[in-house]
Amino acid sequence: MQAVASNTEPKQSNWVAKLELGFERRQGRTVLAHRKRSGPLSVQRPFYPEGETSHVYILHPPGGVVGGDELTIKVQVDLAASALITTPGATKFYRSAGDTAQQHVQLKVDGELEWLPQENILFRGAKLRQQTKIDLGINARLIATEINCFGRPSAAEQFDVGLANIGMRINREGKPIQIENTRITAQIGRNGPASMRGYPVSGGVYATPVTPAQLATLRQAVEPSVPGDYFALTLIDDLLVARFLGESTLRARQRMISLWQQLRPMLMLRSACAPRIWNT
Repeated sequence: MQAVASNTEPKQSNWVAKLELGFERRQGRTVLAHRKRSGPLSVQRPFYPEGETSHVYILHPPGGVVGGDELTIKVQVDLAASALITTPGATKFYRSAGDTAQQHVQLKVDGELEWLPQENILFRGAKLRQQTKIDLGINARLIATEINCFGRPSAAEQFDVGLANIGMRINREGKPIQIENTRITAQIGRNGPASMRGYPVSGGVYATPVTPAQLATLRQAVEPSVPGDYFALTLIDDLLVARFLGESTLRARQRMISLWQQLRPMLMLRSACAPRIWNT
């Protein structure tokens, strides 16, 4: 979801956009069998750089999200289907004049899904409510990433005005295995020990099913953190949760991609094949 740089909310009517995608396996590869959209959310045709897995890029032509916009993305991956979904660039949430922007993501996975959007950047004064819900079938395989940047560190802009409510819920066969919510306001701020300790960038990787032996292997392969950055991995049942906290979206992305490259052969039994759009 690419956007032009600006520190003010563009003057335009609010967008309400919805995108539904459904993936099925047909004749030896995954196809985008269902696609329904309204408003400014769309996808390019699927790419197949590695054969059977469908690579899809979600596009948001307006170039950014303003207060009052509402984006809803629903994805279903059927049994035996395999999809990788990403975005061509960062999603930028502009300073709000009062309304809250909303982004809802619902992922239903019975096959294999790699959900790899690029980072969210919340400008100073942005108001965002984002909820991601992932429903996993008994045999589902998942690698999902999320990066949030509060303010714009490169421009010395802090997120000292604004509001962010960011939630993640992951269910397996209808039972919750991970529920988390992050709330940041001018009053709560980013400085608390239970918040972000003053850092502007947070990142997460969620992957399943992962075994304790695989966790030990991943921990041994993790490179030492840059001074001031934090990166840790833990296992909740068979769900791997990795956390990044630091100063740079670039370093967060490097961490996320490096871990994805190690996880993919373990979970999907395929070597990493980076989407072409990441190189543009």
